[in-house]
Amino acid sequence: MIAVRAERIADQATIRAINIAAFDRPDEADLVDALRERGAVLASLVAELDLHPVGHILFSRMWIDTADRAIPAVALAPMAVLPQYQRRGVGARLLAAGIDALRAAGERIVIVLGHRDYYPRFGFTSDKAHLLENPFPPGALMAMELEPSALAGVRGKVRYAKPFSLA
Repeated sequence: MIAVRAERIADQATIRAINIAAFDRPDEADLVDALRERGAVLASLVAELDLHPVGHILFSRMWIDTADRAIPAVALAPMAVLPQYQRRGVGARLLAAGIDALRAAGERIVIVLGHRDYYPRFGFTSDKAHLLENPFPPGALMAMELEPSALAGVRGKVRYAKPFSLA
């Protein structure tokens, strides 16, 4: 049984190891550490199997800068599962728990840069993000409205937290 819970301070080294193993490089683990240091983390969840952490997901504050205001949104990144536990529903459990937590917290918009074959099954779509200026290839940025019509008519530039190092 996969259980999902909030990150604890004692999990930080394990979360770092999960991200390095999942991505085969330290970049995402460094991003998690930097987002924590900047206070940009909105939710950080750990998936456990038999009380052993096997996955992690992080949500941080980002903004959509429109002509007249900055609209708060949530960046989903990174999501990591130990390689030997991938394709077993761990990521799906993390994502569902995270979305539930964000909705309960009153968040309205979640944005992800991710696999086009994976995230749409959870409600993310590039159509919702098509008016958002971003530095990524067309169709790679996807959005989910946690509140109906949260992105209706929103046109602007996405602004990630500084640790993402995006211009």
